[in-house]
Amino acid sequence: MSSWLRCAFCTLAALLLTVLVARAESPLPSAPWCDWSLEARLPHDPQAFTQGLFFHSGALYESTGRYGRSQLRRLDRDTGAVLAAQGLPSGTFGEGATAVDDAAWVLTWRAGRALVFDTATLAPKVEHRYEGQGWGLTFDGVRLIQSDGSDRLVFRHPVTFAEVGAVSVTDRRLPLKRINELEWVRGRVLANVWQRDQVAVIDPADGLVTGWYDFSSLAREIAPADPDAVLNGLAWDGEFLYATGKLWPTLFKLRLKACPAFAD
Repeated sequence: MSSWLRCAFCTLAALLLTVLVARAESPLPSAPWCDWSLEARLPHDPQAFTQGLFFHSGALYESTGRYGRSQLRRLDRDTGAVLAAQGLPSGTFGEGATAVDDAAWVLTWRAGRALVFDTATLAPKVEHRYEGQGWGLTFDGVRLIQSDGSDRLVFRHPVTFAEVGAVSVTDRRLPLKRINELEWVRGRVLANVWQRDQVAVIDPADGLVTGWYDFSSLAREIAPADPDAVLNGLAWDGEFLYATGKLWPTLFKLRLKACPAFAD
């Protein structure tokens, strides 16, 4: 092969490689921003370091964190009053929480203990051990879904807490890390991302982020002085989403408008 032909061949190969790499690395279309409207502002305990928030049989429950102050609480959604409270074991830091039938599950941050309480009395029932950190928790009607601060969602058995699967969460091919408090809404996982004012909508089948909610206006309204007082706390009552944050004095009642991010 002559030198000029060899050079032309190398140039063509380099151009083809550049096109293929650029195509492989080009970002996927951005997930849509979903619309919402504010329905009401409700009182919330400004001393509550909110880690989990969920509804069960019409009642609002909250798990709070910090060592020596972690609790599972049942709240009056309209007044923010604590109707009942159960302290978590000494040496544990409460994290995400959800309900399965008459059992309220509460994760612990670094203790590797998933605590189970009676939803009616808040009395402790049983606990399970797990590896790694506990951050967020929700229930899709079949499986518990847990976050651990990484880009993974772990699926767990709703009785034994055994791991039954996992998925990595990606937003335009990039891993979405620091996934925190979770809520199951219309076939999707809504996820707080720690230290962000945006909430991701995640397809649990493949881990793809299908949409986003921007709640930065809520955070600006609170304007917390404490850097730990971030957006964290999502609860769905079947019609409205309730959102708050750590040490926030307000619980926001939100209407989620139609969005292609959801399965329905």
